[in-house]
Amino acid sequence: MTTNDNRLQNQKLTRLSFKDLTLETERLRLTPLSLADVDLTRALWTDRDVMKYIADLTPDDEILDETRKVSQRGAGGRIGIWCISDRVDNEKLGTAILLPVPVESEKRDWGSIDEQSYPNAEIEIGYMFKSNAWGKGIATEACTRLLRFGFEATELEEIVATTDPENLASQKVLLKCGLRNEGLRQAYGTKLPGFRITRKEWASLNKAAAD
Repeated sequence: MTTNDNRLQNQKLTRLSFKDLTLETERLRLTPLSLADVDLTRALWTDRDVMKYIADLTPDDEILDETRKVSQRGAGGRIGIWCISDRVDNEKLGTAILLPVPVESEKRDWGSIDEQSYPNAEIEIGYMFKSNAWGKGIATEACTRLLRFGFEATELEEIVATTDPENLASQKVLLKCGLRNEGLRQAYGTKLPGFRITRKEWASLNKAAAD
């Protein structure tokens, strides 16, 4: 979705149920982030290694309010943040997003998230995980599943991503999931490596994998 695509923005959407928004893979379960996941947001947002390429650490006394803010969902629940857990022991491992990417601003405009319609912005995929989940293919597994949701359960025609220039591990995940490197693009008020995948490209990749 681009900023001039009013077709999606003007749609009024019914809200998907929690069950519809619960996604599973071989190892993982993705559920809509809620205030019940404040233990996870605290673990992520106060870990210097986790936040190295993402943002400043969040003061502990702000975590509850920030978790409440980022738990809101748009487009009938299709746009938002998912909590990622291990299906076997239910350990919370990290989060993944489908959210509007800020362009000129350093921070996301949560006021642009409307419960019933798509944001008037490109939608980005992203993720962060606790360090004990690194190096196990979990980011690739979660990203692949969320892309599937993005193209099967929404009307988005493309999904983008950005990373810190030095976050080579995340860039490898995006490429492995089928996104193509577009070079530098404007996002978060600066120039960052940009990635993109269209609905047509995603369908082609999945057809090839099934053949």
